[in-house]
Amino acid sequence: MGAITSAVIAVVGVILGWITIEIACKPCLEKGRQAIDRSLNPDFDPDEDEDTAIRAPLNPPAVASSATVKAV
Repeated sequence: MGAITSAVIAVVGVILGWITIEIACKPCLEKGRQAIDRSLNPDFDPDEDEDTAIRAPLNPPAVASSATVKAV
């Protein structure tokens, strides 16, 4: 009977630990699960995702500075 009691206590402990981690890390876990869902979705096109689109140019134009740089 002691073995069954120990097993039940261990299972309940694991379940409570899992629930605690789910509640504590909910925002991070949701973002990760959304990223996994997007990467596994064959119909997902990252170019159509307007909410997370990066608006900065990849190669910004050079900015002229007022300081003179001397080449050595």
